[in-house]
Amino acid sequence: MNNLVWFRNDLRVNDNNSLFQACENAKNVIGLYCLDPRQFETNKSGFKKTEKFRAKFLLETLRELKNNLALKNIPFYVFHDLPENIIPDLVSKHQIDSIFLQKEWTPDEVKINTNLQELQNLKSVNWIETFDQFLFHPSDIPYQDFNKIPEIFTEFRKKCEKESKNRSCVSIEQIPSENFFETSNILPSLEDLGLESFKLHKKSAFPFRGGENQALKRVENYFFETENLSEYKKTRNGLIGESYSSKLSAWLANGSISARTIYWQVQEYENQICKNENTYWLIFELIWRDYFKYISLKHGDKIFKLDGILQKQYEWKLNDKAFRQWINGNTKEPFVNANMIELQNTGFMSNRGRQNVASFWAKEWEQDWRFAAAYFESMLIDYDVHSNYGNWIYNAGVGNDPRDRKFNIKRQAEMYDGKGEFQKLWLNV
Repeated sequence: MNNLVWFRNDLRVNDNNSLFQACENAKNVIGLYCLDPRQFETNKSGFKKTEKFRAKFLLETLRELKNNLALKNIPFYVFHDLPENIIPDLVSKHQIDSIFLQKEWTPDEVKINTNLQELQNLKSVNWIETFDQFLFHPSDIPYQDFNKIPEIFTEFRKKCEKESKNRSCVSIEQIPSENFFETSNILPSLEDLGLESFKLHKKSAFPFRGGENQALKRVENYFFETENLSEYKKTRNGLIGESYSSKLSAWLANGSISARTIYWQVQEYENQICKNENTYWLIFELIWRDYFKYISLKHGDKIFKLDGILQKQYEWKLNDKAFRQWINGNTKEPFVNANMIELQNTGFMSNRGRQNVASFWAKEWEQDWRFAAAYFESMLIDYDVHSNYGNWIYNAGVGNDPRDRKFNIKRQAEMYDGKGEFQKLWLNV
């Protein structure tokens, strides 16, 4: 059997079920990643779908993945081209029997899959898609009908914690070395992708590189070396520096590390060092991440619609001047401005910051939340489609928040930046 693993947001060797299945009883296995030009196009608001911060993190991740696959004797191709152009050629060249990939369900990804599966020379290929981005696998949750997923997170969490199991991680052996060959294609640069190169901002709270090894290194450091995990719940609403939260979201977003790996590392930590409310809270956040994915599975493209999953209508406005003020940190709220300037300069923003700038845009200014969500998609290193849009509809009052709350920005600034240190840090850039 000759198998192709088409990597997307599962850019790891450890605990990768598509890779694991592809390597079972296979004669040859090759890997592929397509830097799809559509992901780097400029949208109607004038910014790229993927900006330089996440693109750099992605290129670092791909470089590490190529090296890690080589250690398993698996060749890895990276192309800056459409999958529709690349995959048919690879299938022919390597006489591929099966294509293994992570299951996706959002419209852009589904459309690409459909385009490929309709091509004549791919009709005889087996497509094996696997749900592999969850903590609780869809087969293991107490909602086999996704339409029964509750609209309240707490109900979902409690039932899953009680009735769902956590699967073990999988690992692969080396493929026989005689089947390995070095792929000739070279990773593109940021400039090749139409982006500008840059240096890490000295004030960045996310000074990390992309890649599976880096993700595992961060777990080791945040958990076992510093024991910061023991304080996670207390510190996770911080604003300055690399230590206030786990910062695992970017590696989770592109699949450099699996939620299962993090879960089992937390169990190890609790057995070896400390088990308390703080350690549990990291699992709690992983369940939130799962929940947004299940809401996306349940409601489909409603998460991208103005009225959201509630079909709730507000008098939304869209003022280009207001949009530029918000993006550039020129609003009447210094706390909002500091967070937006941080994002603009680093591609990262704290969870506390995201909640506040979203509430300000959607609830104070009552502006179309979709444009702000698209800006986050462009800029965030840790952009994940389900978490991003799930959080935006939540904050805009058209998602899973039964209270439809509005943040008191000044009060939030007093609570989380009482001495104004974060605001001073970024308002003087």
